[in-house]
Amino acid sequence: MNIAVSSVRSGDTCDVAIIGAGPYGLAVAAHLRAADVPIRVFGEPMSFWRRNMPAGMKLRSPWIATHIADPRHRHLLDDYFREAGLPVPDLLPVENFIDYGTWFQERVAPDLDTRAVVQVTASDGGFRLALADGASFFANRVVMATGLLNHEHRPEQFDGLPRALVSHSCEHTDSSRFRGQHVAVIGRGQSACESAALLHEAGANVEIICRGNLLWNADPGQRSVLRKAVRSLLGDALIPPSQVGPFPFNWLVEAPGIIHHFTEQSRDRLNERCLAATAVLWLRKRLRDVPVNQGRRIRDARQDGDRIAMTLDDGSTRRVDHVLLATGYRIDVDKMTILEPRLRNRIARHGGLPTLSAGFESSVGGLHFVGSSAVASFGPLLRFIAGAGFAARRITRMAIGDGRAARISTDGDLSSFRQKTPLALAADRERP
Repeated sequence: MNIAVSSVRSGDTCDVAIIGAGPYGLAVAAHLRAADVPIRVFGEPMSFWRRNMPAGMKLRSPWIATHIADPRHRHLLDDYFREAGLPVPDLLPVENFIDYGTWFQERVAPDLDTRAVVQVTASDGGFRLALADGASFFANRVVMATGLLNHEHRPEQFDGLPRALVSHSCEHTDSSRFRGQHVAVIGRGQSACESAALLHEAGANVEIICRGNLLWNADPGQRSVLRKAVRSLLGDALIPPSQVGPFPFNWLVEAPGIIHHFTEQSRDRLNERCLAATAVLWLRKRLRDVPVNQGRRIRDARQDGDRIAMTLDDGSTRRVDHVLLATGYRIDVDKMTILEPRLRNRIARHGGLPTLSAGFESSVGGLHFVGSSAVASFGPLLRFIAGAGFAARRITRMAIGDGRAARISTDGDLSSFRQKTPLALAADRERP
């Protein structure tokens, strides 16, 4: 792995600093580099995926929507598997995706700086970045690609309970540590169902407790005889590549630029509809022996010796060795503590998320947010890997247009190296 750990000297400058080296940060880096925009990228490659996702997890995104966006589409999943000499799996293991992300980083951001950015401050028309080792750095623009870490949602019933007994699903990578323990998984989405399956397969005594019924994402072409007949004629043409949300909203999700023009209320409704807690159908058979308490709310939870006792809304009590909160994430700008408080206070928000322009720029000029932080402004696609190309293209256009970026390389104008949408990519490149 070719990573520079101390390549930034105090007083160095660049046009764009990217904080975060996951799929979104790397996609933005690839696009800006292709446009000859001077950048610096900070963070450990794929760190959230490596440290906060359970071993054995399979990605739910379809193959065509899981490539990290590359403007010349030279570094796709297909290319990684071909170069690594690995067979293409039916379901993509998280371990392979982490390796793919690292492989991608080595090609588009070989000078990645792994030192932590500890504070970002507005300074002289741009931003001053303070690094963990005391170095500082100036950038005209900053792209916050910091992902989900520190934004996990913990229901208030579990406030104050020790982490040794109540933890969030993102805090564990090894399910075998719970072998022989009685574990209650709280939630009903993909994370809850897959965590329960992995715990069960690792030898834990697992149950799922959720306030609604489990909802399964089935192939939309298989839900009725009519749709089966239509799909037999049209193939996969009826299925959008990213497959986010129910039909027909899943096609609208593919157009975040259009969604950006919706009212806040309309975007909220779309996000609620398309990001509802669901699990992929292939998990259901792995949960056949896992009891599910559906439609149950937890009134309170308390420590009972070395266990947790929970009272449900039907009056029953559950005593377990551990509670695993698979309750998702809620992005909140106030939790982004690397942003200096006065800078944070200047950021306009909606529901805790930054309000963004068409170029993913916040109300603080030059400060951009991508990934889940952009869902309130651009819709559900930005929660998934498939949205990274759109975000990267928009930011690149803004960086070029503001006069601070260098000219695009000899490949021609921006359209000549534009990362294709998943739909266009699906049309001209098939999965092997």
